[in-house]
Amino acid sequence: MTLIADNNSLIAFCERLKGERFITIDTEFMRDRTFWSKLCLIQIGGSKEAMAIDPLAPGLDLEPIIELMDDPAILKVFHAARQDLEIFWRISGRLPTPLYDTQIAAQVCGFGDEVAYETLVSKVAKGRLDKSSRLTDWSRRPLSEAQINYALGDVTHLRVIYERLARQISAAGRSEWVQAEIDQLYKPSLFEQNPEEAWRRIKVRTRDPRFLLMVQRLATWREQAARTRDLPRNRILRDDLLLELAASRPRTIEDLKSLDRITLDRESTHQVFGIVQDVLAAPGSALPTIEQPADPPRGLGPLVELLRVLLKLRCEEADVAQRLVASAGDLEAIAIDDQADVPALCGWRRGIFGEAALALKHGTIALAVRDGRPSIVELPR
Repeated sequence: MTLIADNNSLIAFCERLKGERFITIDTEFMRDRTFWSKLCLIQIGGSKEAMAIDPLAPGLDLEPIIELMDDPAILKVFHAARQDLEIFWRISGRLPTPLYDTQIAAQVCGFGDEVAYETLVSKVAKGRLDKSSRLTDWSRRPLSEAQINYALGDVTHLRVIYERLARQISAAGRSEWVQAEIDQLYKPSLFEQNPEEAWRRIKVRTRDPRFLLMVQRLATWREQAARTRDLPRNRILRDDLLLELAASRPRTIEDLKSLDRITLDRESTHQVFGIVQDVLAAPGSALPTIEQPADPPRGLGPLVELLRVLLKLRCEEADVAQRLVASAGDLEAIAIDDQADVPALCGWRRGIFGEAALALKHGTIALAVRDGRPSIVELPR
């Protein structure tokens, strides 16, 4: 069985990987009952072997893997790396370097915005994934050989996918595009989020400053409580109940306890009540300033829709994922301001889409339908 559960085997495996040009990595984790991801399995593939490492094995020291992740001579290849990187950031405070993400590479190669690993296995590696263990509870032990083999498929096929996509990207002269996107994964803000910003995840539809302050303070408390207790946020207090609490503004502990759908333990009840009273007593100068959004310029909506069609056309021509080129926010910003500080008007994106977007905005190109297909038409200046 290709499962490592003891320190000597792990040290020997990591030693054998030294000198590899690249290794492929994946993790299995559980997060449905905890705030922090519970790492359950690490899969690593080299040119000659692939192994699964059991981080739940008693006494297993993951330091050899951390050292491997730090080795600057070995490229670490992931698919959809974001959550895997969070795992390594959590256990070591560092990110694997250098790294490569085949999902980003696939977007640059025109496979769509959120291409699944299974799709790349089929279309690029010409292989097939065994789906029988897809719903495995990776925290349960022992793992069967079938489960381990399923997990290893996430790194064995990945070697073929990486090599073929990397060649295609290099031949197309797009290596810098991929690297620019991968560099964004090194931002610590992706993995260390300020609890005081947690309220931004909640959809607040009122513009009442005191209500907004109540939501901000309660969301900060919930975030800190969830981290301390290692519980999902909604196990502490669901979003809808947090908003209900902010709206009801209980004046006494009894008022808080009488809210039908809100159940808090004794300590949390007193903490929440203290927050509510603090916000109710806050002077006007302490309330957040809410700026009234300006009315959008007339014609902005149709112009944004035209830019959206143009984006789709240009990305189809360039064989690159739309999401990688411009966001909905980029389109609106360009519609308002030719000098908008958005990625779509910078670097390679400007050549793919930005210049054409400005040309469409200023009437030097147009969109038309020819032979039943949308197309871009040059207009006389």
